[in-house]
Amino acid sequence: MDVPAHVWVLTVVGIIAMLAYDFFFHTRKAHVPSLREATLWSSLYVGIAVLFGLGVLVLGGATAGGEYFAGYITEKALSVDNLFVFLIIMSSFRVPREDQQKVLLFGIVFALIARTVFIFIGAALINQFAWVFYFFGLILLLTAGNMLKGEVGEEDAHEDQNIMVKLARKLIHTSEEYDGDKLFTHVDGKRVLTPMLLVMVAIGGTDILFALDSIPAIFGLTQSTYIVFTATAFSLLGLRQLFFLIEGLLERLIYLSYGLAAILAFIGVKLILHALHENNVPFINDGEHVKVVEISTALSLSVIIGILVVTVAASLLSKRGRAKTAIGNARRHVRDYLDLDYTADVAERERIFGLLMKEGQQIRALGPKYRAMARDETSLMEQIDEARRQHDELVVKPARGE
Repeated sequence: MDVPAHVWVLTVVGIIAMLAYDFFFHTRKAHVPSLREATLWSSLYVGIAVLFGLGVLVLGGATAGGEYFAGYITEKALSVDNLFVFLIIMSSFRVPREDQQKVLLFGIVFALIARTVFIFIGAALINQFAWVFYFFGLILLLTAGNMLKGEVGEEDAHEDQNIMVKLARKLIHTSEEYDGDKLFTHVDGKRVLTPMLLVMVAIGGTDILFALDSIPAIFGLTQSTYIVFTATAFSLLGLRQLFFLIEGLLERLIYLSYGLAAILAFIGVKLILHALHENNVPFINDGEHVKVVEISTALSLSVIIGILVVTVAASLLSKRGRAKTAIGNARRHVRDYLDLDYTADVAERERIFGLLMKEGQQIRALGPKYRAMARDETSLMEQIDEARRQHDELVVKPARGE
């Protein structure tokens, strides 16, 4: 798919304009996005991505359109998985709720820059060395194996085990408290770094690690640099709003990692088959092409959608998933409610308390087997009791005039 220079320029300008609009009209003023705002803008960005894909389909043909949608869906799924880590980082650093939008927008911009660099490096390598397909395929197979291994062996891994969080805390010394979304503040007359910089470093470093997996994955679906770039960019746009929309559902997608592992393994096999078909490596078949079956774009798109539908449906229908989600969300919400620095918005604190009570009802409705999962969380139950006591002291009794 040959793309003229002016189309590249217009595309890049359009993406930058959307990011600038997002900053100046949404995240510049610190606030907690409402559900309506998050839903509206998430839908808008997905709609823009779909319309762009339809344009590729009409102007570039069925193959280019199929490659774009396969790449976009894969990258979007990987981006949702990335939100788990963003949630861990912001929870670990106790980022104030009102300032989380700017952190996420920084993560999106940095991810786009990092992935663009990797895209052009990958494209240059593919044009020069056919063996790169073997390398990319191996990376994806190893990544899929590691995802399965991590899911089985570290299912309940603690948030502080995140490597970028540890490195950021070890290398950068900051003030104890945040000063809004500022990177610098003054303590005892001295200019010092704030924890916000730690968060930026942790998310930026994590974005680079994400790019090492996602770029080989999309190059396994298309070798068009333009399609790789646009599918990646549109998968990242709207990720900030999506975070606030599905934040409560993230822990419920208990089988998503299995689905992503299957997708990455499938694309890895596809890459290796393509590498064999284009083979010029001397010690494989004497440097001659190997006659193998290549996986079509239509089949790739069907497999990717099918795997995601099955894994998401299984996650949402699983009682264990509902229990784990309720317990995980309760753990996060009770900690947020008891942390007075988490938000200065009274309505937001009431919203968090309401969610906490709703999660308790969900756990009780799941039956004795799953209620036992919550009872095993001794510290969680104690914290919930403390949250009820504080809410009673601060809201209920004053309302009664006591």
